[in-house]
Amino acid sequence: MSSMVGKMPEEVQQLCMDLHEHAAEVDLKRQWPSETMSWLAKAGVFRWFIPPVYGGDGWSEDQILNGYLALSQSCITSTFILTQWNAACKRILGSVNEQLKQDLLPAMADGSLFATVGISHLTTSRQHLAKPVLIAERAENGFMLNGFSPWVTSAAQADVIVLGASLDDGTQIIAAVSTDSAGLEASRGADLVALSSSCTDAVRLENVFVPENRIVAGPVENVLQTNSGGGAGGLQTSTLAIGLTLASVEYLQQQAEKRQDLVPVAQKMDRDAEELCRVLRDLNAGESCSMDAAELRQRANSLVLRSTQAALSAAKGAGFMASNPAGRWAREALFFLVWSCPQPVVSANLCELAQIAGSAP
Repeated sequence: MSSMVGKMPEEVQQLCMDLHEHAAEVDLKRQWPSETMSWLAKAGVFRWFIPPVYGGDGWSEDQILNGYLALSQSCITSTFILTQWNAACKRILGSVNEQLKQDLLPAMADGSLFATVGISHLTTSRQHLAKPVLIAERAENGFMLNGFSPWVTSAAQADVIVLGASLDDGTQIIAAVSTDSAGLEASRGADLVALSSSCTDAVRLENVFVPENRIVAGPVENVLQTNSGGGAGGLQTSTLAIGLTLASVEYLQQQAEKRQDLVPVAQKMDRDAEELCRVLRDLNAGESCSMDAAELRQRANSLVLRSTQAALSAAKGAGFMASNPAGRWAREALFFLVWSCPQPVVSANLCELAQIAGSAP
């Protein structure tokens, strides 16, 4: 494993080794990885993101970044599920609803309550449609939700889904909706090119009542901007892409020890990965940098595609076996072309693929 893992606390190092060992099994089973998620809880990973006042460890942003890089090198599916849990956690932490925080965050910290998020329809997904796909209507002491959220990870396994919905006056709400609410149906997971075990699928709601005390934010215009939690295409997704890149680069370096023709390839990929890691750390720390978050995302997308395909090429025919990590990494890299990818980044990626000049966001 990479030195990134070696920098983590002992229990996290062991977690990463376990995740790495079982990553192929998680991918091939295409079932929600309950065992690996229990390992995250046992290692205290959920506590990283939650302040001590709510039962967490309150890790710094730099510590969390290192943790994400180590975990995503080991098992991208499990780490992706964690990011969606964290997205829900951030929205709740950013709420002014203190009682909601007291009700949910301690149980989220110890792993006894699993949460996920469904807000893509307020950001990059379904924005081309004239009518919002998930509508909220005012009701006595709360709101009634109707419609669907198209991309929700691990919804069928979650206790709470943090959902965004639109009112007819143009305002929006974010609500922490219990999955046992009458009228809520969580699909069990779409068959994806990769990360199928994340069980990402649509959630449908028919006359689902959400009481006022479960409102995370709103109703206000552009609710995602008023409630902290980050937007689409932020550093979190780039971090996972870089983590997957590091796994591929490590493999290339190992192969280069046996094959001289791979040495320049491994060295160039390693330099590119190091550069993006430096940029990622600078942006994460709020320091001035040569790139903004959008350019980093485009560069991370490019590098994760190139490095994983280089690893596949180096693995030769063996890499095309479903159980081989190189083949799995190449499939997983495609995920970053479509998940939470703002249009300028999509356009830049398309320009690069078409070899059209001016591909930067």
